[in-house]
Amino acid sequence: MDIPYTVKPRPDTGLYNAKVGIWLFLASEVMLFGALFSAYILLRVGALDGIWPEVKNAWPHGLLNIPIGTFNTAVLITSSVTVVFAWAALKMNNFARFRTCMVITIVCALGFLSIKSFEYNEKFTHYELRLKDGKAFTGHLEVNGKHPGFWDFSSIYNLARLTEEKVEKVKFVADPPQPKPGEKHEGKHEHASMEVATSDIVHLDAFIPRNHTFFAIYFLITALHGLHVLGGAIVLAWFTFPGKKMWLTDPERFTNRIEVGGLFWHFVDLVWIFLFPILYLL
Repeated sequence: MDIPYTVKPRPDTGLYNAKVGIWLFLASEVMLFGALFSAYILLRVGALDGIWPEVKNAWPHGLLNIPIGTFNTAVLITSSVTVVFAWAALKMNNFARFRTCMVITIVCALGFLSIKSFEYNEKFTHYELRLKDGKAFTGHLEVNGKHPGFWDFSSIYNLARLTEEKVEKVKFVADPPQPKPGEKHEGKHEHASMEVATSDIVHLDAFIPRNHTFFAIYFLITALHGLHVLGGAIVLAWFTFPGKKMWLTDPERFTNRIEVGGLFWHFVDLVWIFLFPILYLL
């Protein structure tokens, strides 16, 4: 017995079953990400003014790599174009071209995740330092000649860990000062290297969720989006290689499946297009 409306549209909706299903699923996804976006914007608008970390509890600004984020945006937009080309190739009965376009889409997805993992590692090894005299810095910490991440228990974890290991001084390579709103960068600013006594430190932590609300919601939203990218890439990869059997037996149904997968992929790209300006620029 064949399931009805897997290829032909339903008379009540004008859509085949899979398309109805994906639109309902995407509606739930809109509510999920919409709630997270709303929470972030409300927290951002209600945050204290000031250039972090000069003002305690102010919202971090300028700590995300905008050029890398821009490049990743271009990567995802490219993948959206190639997934459309892949679907169009099936409409022209050209499976070889479909596979080529889909491989490009999958490579873009993996490239996006690789770049994002690089950004994550950059945050995991970047620290906020606050001293008893009120001074605050961001930069890299050096312990035993290396930059430890927050996970590196063998050398450092946080201030408590330093105290337990009886580390009297640490080397801190501070970032150049961020310009205030309306100010321009004047020339090149070099990273300042300093030795800091452990007893003078009141706060020391990497750019991770426990450090600030910004990082908590940044990692939550971007990690959730990354899981969607990974899941979509796995589905598209299945259709590209082992899924060819469906193309040989039922090409119209296979084409419909690619259209549904493409709709999900466009949604994933659209989420990032909203994420980029909100997280990186706001």
